[in-house]
Amino acid sequence: MIHVYFIRHGQTQWNVEKRLQGRTDIQLNEAGRLQIAAYQLPECLLSVPWFTSPLLRAQQTVELLGVDANTEGALIEMSWGDWEGKALAQLRQQDPVYVAEQESLGLDLRPVGGESPRLVAKRVSAWIETLDIANVEQRIGCVSHKGIIRAIYASATNWDMLGKPPHKLNFHCAQHFCFDSGCWFIGELNIPL
Repeated sequence: MIHVYFIRHGQTQWNVEKRLQGRTDIQLNEAGRLQIAAYQLPECLLSVPWFTSPLLRAQQTVELLGVDANTEGALIEMSWGDWEGKALAQLRQQDPVYVAEQESLGLDLRPVGGESPRLVAKRVSAWIETLDIANVEQRIGCVSHKGIIRAIYASATNWDMLGKPPHKLNFHCAQHFCFDSGCWFIGELNIPL
């Protein structure tokens, strides 16, 4: 079994503007840097191997956390395709029918040129399976993105991403999920940082 502790990157200007970042490489803003600098990793996470998304906002978060991390492409944010850089409210106004159709797909929402949350979960799961070669209980930390964390959460809870999720995730906390025999389940949610 692998215990995976996910931490979301700090705030960016696009987060403030409610723009879909996806793979666009946006850096942390000043508030995001201060936010991450104030985090205190729980004792159990100080000596685990760390991995990070290749995007700048995650790389800067790792640096501010003071951990050494290997860059892992599987942790890159979900691609929003043609929607990247736009706010959801703007998209709903420009093309309400198409956006509503996509939102009704939940886990399978996939804008043109983009990726679905279901595909994100498969991508991350495939990578985690490569780490579970020895079938030994392991703990790792991952600095990634809201889309990654929500996709894993959906897998762990069988949430179809339609309606409210079963739990409220605090993205200023660590989220602990366990991966065993190809399945995700919740370890502990909203671990204070």
